[in-house]
Amino acid sequence: MTFSEATIQDLVKEHYGLIVTVKALNGYDELNFLLSNEKNEKYILKVSNESHSFPFLEAQINIIQHLKKSNISDCFQHFSINKEGEELTKIVRDSKTYYIRILNFLEGTFWVDEKVKTNELHHNLGSFLGKMDHALQDFSHPGMHRNYIWDISRASEAGDNLKHILNHEKRRIAGYFLLQFDTEVLPQIYRLRHAYIHNDANDYNVLVQGNRINGLIDFGDMVYTSLINNLAIACTYAMLDEKDPLAVAALIVEGYHKAYALTEQELDLLYYLIAGRLCISVTQSAYNASLDSNNEHHFITEKPAWDLLYKLIEINPIKAQDAFRRACGFEGVINDDDYSNLLDIRKKKIGRNLSIGYKDKLKIVKGALQYLYDDKGRTFVDCVNNPSHVGHCHPVVVRKMQKQIATLNTNTRYLNDAITEYADKLTATLPAKLSVCYFVNSGSEANDLAIRMSRHFTKQKDIIVLDHAYHGTSTVAMEMSPYKFDSKGGSGQMPWIHKAMNPDLYRGPYKYGDTNAGEKYAADVQRIIEDLKKEDKAPAVFICETLLGVGGQIPLPENYLKTAYEYVRAAGGVCIADEVQVGFGRIGDHFWGFELQNVVPDIIVLGKPIGNGHPLAAVIVTEEIADAFNNGLEYFNTFGGNPVSMTTGLAVLDVIQEEEMQKHALEVGNYLMNGLKGLMAKHPIISDVRGHGLFIGAEMVKDRTTMEPAVPEIDIVVEKLKANGYLLSTDGPLHNVLKIKPPMPFSKQNADEMVRLLDVALSEL
Repeated sequence: MTFSEATIQDLVKEHYGLIVTVKALNGYDELNFLLSNEKNEKYILKVSNESHSFPFLEAQINIIQHLKKSNISDCFQHFSINKEGEELTKIVRDSKTYYIRILNFLEGTFWVDEKVKTNELHHNLGSFLGKMDHALQDFSHPGMHRNYIWDISRASEAGDNLKHILNHEKRRIAGYFLLQFDTEVLPQIYRLRHAYIHNDANDYNVLVQGNRINGLIDFGDMVYTSLINNLAIACTYAMLDEKDPLAVAALIVEGYHKAYALTEQELDLLYYLIAGRLCISVTQSAYNASLDSNNEHHFITEKPAWDLLYKLIEINPIKAQDAFRRACGFEGVINDDDYSNLLDIRKKKIGRNLSIGYKDKLKIVKGALQYLYDDKGRTFVDCVNNPSHVGHCHPVVVRKMQKQIATLNTNTRYLNDAITEYADKLTATLPAKLSVCYFVNSGSEANDLAIRMSRHFTKQKDIIVLDHAYHGTSTVAMEMSPYKFDSKGGSGQMPWIHKAMNPDLYRGPYKYGDTNAGEKYAADVQRIIEDLKKEDKAPAVFICETLLGVGGQIPLPENYLKTAYEYVRAAGGVCIADEVQVGFGRIGDHFWGFELQNVVPDIIVLGKPIGNGHPLAAVIVTEEIADAFNNGLEYFNTFGGNPVSMTTGLAVLDVIQEEEMQKHALEVGNYLMNGLKGLMAKHPIISDVRGHGLFIGAEMVKDRTTMEPAVPEIDIVVEKLKANGYLLSTDGPLHNVLKIKPPMPFSKQNADEMVRLLDVALSEL
């Protein structure tokens, strides 16, 4: 619709008998004009098209007339009457109907322009809204019953516009919060108090003078919905650009509650309602951008809204719930529980040797991408949880899992598209030779099956492993894990297990700079083969992680696997690449770790990241090995390959590829390693930084010459980082390597903060 300033001037004179000057203003979905008469009295004229029905416009008049009877009546505009004695003026142009209304001009400073916002002002904003909603308790109008995109109760619909958010990180965060809205809010909406609300106390609609709320304008968003939404919207916009947004929201909540009592149930949902409003805002901005909109009002809040969403995901929702409850005088949800009861029950009912991390125990109750939330209201950046590969509660993965588990889960004795589709997509990431999949439930089970297949194929039993290696918790996997069988309580080395030298360029005999180190370390594999030959034996298997995990986060020297594989194959053995901790793009340079070594294994085993924490793993083999294994003895796995697991695997694979996570791992990993190398130059205790992508180790020593491991110093550092919200752990044969394998959404901002905190912790040693 187009109405020029001159046209508006004529219409005002014709219908209201006023001589005015006219200036066009911005608006979201209505035309707005500033009018001034000869006495310099100001008015606002609004033009609505057919999308705002007559009953809705009538409701706007009625609600303001109702509020004029309240004790905050001076905070609302009133309508000018036209020559017919009506508040609404009907205009028909080009067969289209428009309605014009004129309101008086309220003086004051827009909230967005107020430079200093005091605690009192925030409290008074809440108080004002509480008084308004209290005054509207007995108001109703059918025109406000409408389906409206800006109604927070309908935030789920914003998911339709997620596809228009082109930035992967932003789309992931908005998707996460919409998932939480569906999980936490939707089941409760019908239980909440409902009311007729203004629905848009944003920073351009609230007027202030000093510490007083002077006005609230624009009832164009009003709707019948959950009462708490009105407060949630005010909190959302007041939190924008604030250093401590939660403290600001708590003040507004406190003011509101004193004027109009809130319920605990409403307060418990407020964090998610605020996030829901932000998601509506950013998805609408993205949608409008996809239409090439040039209306600046469509994007006015976009940047601060994103900034607040980034801050919000760092705020533990339990901390927010507790703050809002306490602001209203209710009992909080955070207590000083020392977990003694929980630890006692765990000790009695759970296996004694199931360990718990950290000196002061953590009770983690919720996850959000690279963040973990505990029951004390603390937020932690997860730097070690590589099974949650694409992030804790990744929205795409969770929703696909939810849909499938609500549809069907059964074993593989029935035909199902998901298993073949996943096998096809998974093998498409691999060399053509690796083409046949067996799906299982864990990396341990995968390694167990891979050894069974290798022994059947070669008719041999002996296994070559690396010293300090770890391949799982099944009986066979434990037998081939020196990390376990050589440790306290271990069963010792079985005669068919043979340990090759750990190809460690830092601590081993062949160091960085030795261009033939790979071949020299591989010679130890050949030594074992020669020793077996003397006993008329040959290796069934050589199994090796493609970057060494518990061995110390060690990248293999160039040509190590190439040479070792040649020796093993010449002796009739099978080469297994253990990608359980390494694969799926984590190393950045490639999708799979074995690609760093320019080799193609005979078998690869996959676990951990494959299902993003869901129990899923796989063994992928050549046609030749698969044919040999098909010897008449059925292979069946009750849960391996079930539809839910396959759907999960597909979702994880799609997310990795669609969100370009391999590229992200390379960029952020290199950035983090550069930061750690900067610390190594400053702090002699860090003696080596190594890895690829987001698979990183930092070795710590008391003395760089003697290379004495820095224990307990490294444990002190880990605890200090934990106290500051970063969860790391230690690894390596000497327990002196910082292990860094975060979920893939881990960002450069997380890397900067981690390096800064590590610098502080090392300086305090």
